[in-house]
Amino acid sequence: MTDTSTQVQEQRRPGVLGVHSLDHFAITVPDLAKASEFYSTFGLEARAEGNDLGLYAVGNTHRWGHLQQGARKKFGHLSFGIFADDMAAFNTRLNQLNIARLAPPPGHDDQGIWFTDPDGNLIELAVKAKSSPVEKSAFAAISAPSGVAAVRGRSKVQAVHPRRLSHVAVFTTDVDRAVKFYTAALGVRLSDRSREFVAFMHGPHGSEHHMIAVLKSNGPGIHHCSWDMGSVNDVGLGAMQMAVKGYAAGWGLGRHVLGSNYFHYVRDPWGSYCEYSADMDYIPPSTEWLAGDHDPEDSMFLWGPTPPEDFVTNFEAAE
Repeated sequence: MTDTSTQVQEQRRPGVLGVHSLDHFAITVPDLAKASEFYSTFGLEARAEGNDLGLYAVGNTHRWGHLQQGARKKFGHLSFGIFADDMAAFNTRLNQLNIARLAPPPGHDDQGIWFTDPDGNLIELAVKAKSSPVEKSAFAAISAPSGVAAVRGRSKVQAVHPRRLSHVAVFTTDVDRAVKFYTAALGVRLSDRSREFVAFMHGPHGSEHHMIAVLKSNGPGIHHCSWDMGSVNDVGLGAMQMAVKGYAAGWGLGRHVLGSNYFHYVRDPWGSYCEYSADMDYIPPSTEWLAGDHDPEDSMFLWGPTPPEDFVTNFEAAE
């Protein structure tokens, strides 16, 4: 059922058909035990659900990730939340775009609308409560007044935990085609892009700068899932808690240009990434965001280390 709280209703852009949230992502991995260890170390709750694994933010009942066992790492699907009274309109729109519906994957009910994007990535539209933020996320500065120490010893540091899923980035063989598809079929809006290499899209009913990004590659797949943190300090602490457990490969600490978020990416055991993210730009439903097409040197990061040479390699397509 749809969330009818006053706050959520105020976040709806009148007369606009579009998804309101990225509800969850699904992937297949060859080793669920290894996945559970990785995501738990990252700061998430990895819960066994039958033969599968669910990813949750600590203290939050929303399942942000769904992992299944398979022969190799493989992107499964993205599920987007829509308002209940938009279901018929979305079916009409998909008919107008000649997008064929599919049966749901095994283990999923038939309440959603299932189809693929032009790269074969599986998409679900389903009636869900709005999980996308209704305002810019709280961001804390780690400071202290004069005469008081802001930081104590490392021995007193506790594990940090993401607050929620921020966005997912997937690979596409054609960024232009992907943007046209997602904006037409899902009603998301282009936030910014960098030529034919990458594009970022937000939801029209209030969302961060991007709930989905598409990156140029030689085939479909998932590049990273990104998780919201409360401060730059939490981003750095997350990077440290992963490194001491052997997950040191990645990229960061830095600050992106498009989205403006502070970041640190940690490479998972199969070549994709989990990103700690903080202070991303927020686009309210009342704002008409002016999308830009940026040169590569002005689009990736404002400051930080040089990314690894294989940072945008699609290891799924290479298999």
